Amino acid sequence: MSHPLTRVLTLLELLQSNARLTGTELADRLDTDVRTVRRYTAHLRDLGIPVEAERGRYGGYRLARGYRMPPLVLTNDEALAVVLGLLAAERLGMGTAAPATAGAFAKIERVLPHALREPLAAMRETLSFTAHAVIGQTPGTGVLLALAQASRACTTVGISHQSWRRDHTERDIDPYGVVFHTGRWYVVGHDHLRDSLRTFRIDRITSVTPRARSFTAPDGFDPVAHLNSTLAQGPYRWQVEVTIHGPLDEIARRLPRSAVTLTAQPTGVLMHARAERLDGMAHLLASLEWPFTIHHPDELRQALRDLAAQLAAAAQRKPEDPPQ
Repeated sequence: MSHPLTRVLTLLELLQSNARLTGTELADRLDTDVRTVRRYTAHLRDLGIPVEAERGRYGGYRLARGYRMPPLVLTNDEALAVVLGLLAAERLGMGTAAPATAGAFAKIERVLPHALREPLAAMRETLSFTAHAVIGQTPGTGVLLALAQASRACTTVGISHQSWRRDHTERDIDPYGVVFHTGRWYVVGHDHLRDSLRTFRIDRITSVTPRARSFTAPDGFDPVAHLNSTLAQGPYRWQVEVTIHGPLDEIARRLPRSAVTLTAQPTGVLMHARAERLDGMAHLLASLEWPFTIHHPDELRQALRDLAAQLAAAAQRKPEDPPQ
């Protein structure tokens, strides 16, 4: 925090967040001395911000009672962090209500000085991502926040839920955690209606009602691990079991955790997966750099032979030959 303006703005943020701070406390947080703190408070007064100083053993600095700052005061680094966060959320499909991101951008641009507004607008217009954009299934903001609060407070909630078959149910759940995964929001927890651990898509929850009882989540429960396991066990046509002869950690980085489960074995890594199409599984296995052994299904072997034939034909094709 070397730039004086950054320290002045940080001082203002500290004064807004605390009823009173001593000069020594402020100096420690700003990594400076008490004399410099006095100079920074004078800068704030020159800008019309009423900073009050109280002398004595219990004295300190505070903003005048009833004073309210404008809604947003950001340094360059903070403004860039906010803009990048909004862009990333939009790209990953993490938004909630459709106009929220656009509205946030508009408000930030209105309150920023022109010298900062133009570079950030350029960033927004020119920034590219290597990953494809995700079309998110946006939940209601109120529903999402209510589930997050109930999860943190360990409070049971009632939800109104619509299944993929459009069947409506009212049920109570103990929300253990909220997870965002590939464009969709999920809540994982204990479902009192089925008396079992369940996962619900939050965009299919239309309302959340707090209940007057609390719960205790299982020790060490990992909502992300449970979601990945649940998605990997979805209703697919083919059950695939393959041993990949390579290191577990490197294989895990190459395969989607939501689609496979991996178990270390003496001869390699045993992969269990489910697939709707075996040609896609053949492409996935062929993309790996390690040898593998198919346990089942036998139909996967033919899918690999078909892929090998396609690759061999492509390798032999001349520029003047039409594709078959």
